Amino acid sequence: MEELMKIYKNPEVMIFDVSNSKNAKANYETEHLEGAFFVDLNSQLADIKTDFSDGGRHPLPELENFAKTLTDFGISADKHIIIYDDKNGSNASARFWWMLKSFGHEKVQVINGGLMNAKEKDFPMSSKTENIKKTSEPYLFDQWTLPTIKINEVEKASQNSKYLIVDVRDKDRYDGKTEPIDIIAGHIPGAINIPFTENLDESGLFLKPNELRAKYDTLFGEINAENIVIHCGSGVTACHTILSLDYAEMKIPNLYVGSWSEWSRNNKQIKKTND
Repeated sequence: MEELMKIYKNPEVMIFDVSNSKNAKANYETEHLEGAFFVDLNSQLADIKTDFSDGGRHPLPELENFAKTLTDFGISADKHIIIYDDKNGSNASARFWWMLKSFGHEKVQVINGGLMNAKEKDFPMSSKTENIKKTSEPYLFDQWTLPTIKINEVEKASQNSKYLIVDVRDKDRYDGKTEPIDIIAGHIPGAINIPFTENLDESGLFLKPNELRAKYDTLFGEINAENIVIHCGSGVTACHTILSLDYAEMKIPNLYVGSWSEWSRNNKQIKKTND
């Protein structure tokens, strides 16, 4: 936070609030980090379809649409992007981080501890409407460069001992005891459960990089990153674990964007821990 205090007024630094909890936009309008712009997960970081069996609840937007979103905000490739949300960085801020990194954006960071930590450290707050300085230069893109994996590939991976599928939802959802969002409870056969909350300490801050590295080295064993699949309910919170791995200076594994919301709607095999 001390680092952010020193640089946040630099014109090359841009701050974004990517909270997605109930009344997130209204909460932002009431109070946000000084200079921060609001990004909407549902309309700007996803291309939500009527049928969730096609890509899940938060499919990635088309490249052109995401590039337009960046351009409309005045984001160019040389900007230093700072992202936060109201869930310790575990909500949509990690998804925005993943998308920017996958677009090839170099300078992008997530605030450790999110909005709550910033307020506790007395970061200046504001309720005013922030003025966007649009750029005339369109944000150039090629493709998503970070690894993703499709549902049929996940199915094959679930039957291959050389692959590891990691479900980052909470244990009760993984165990099939409850499912508050999607239509079927349970998990992908062969998947292990490492709740994303285990990336954080009791204060809601990321574990130290060496602690995260030791944890995941033990859990992943000899399996290479290209054979590891990370998923959640809709491809958002999974990015928190991918961010944690990057923070620990580990290789970034595959993101299954469709996640459980897609898998559970495609007549795929379902596993419950207590079966």
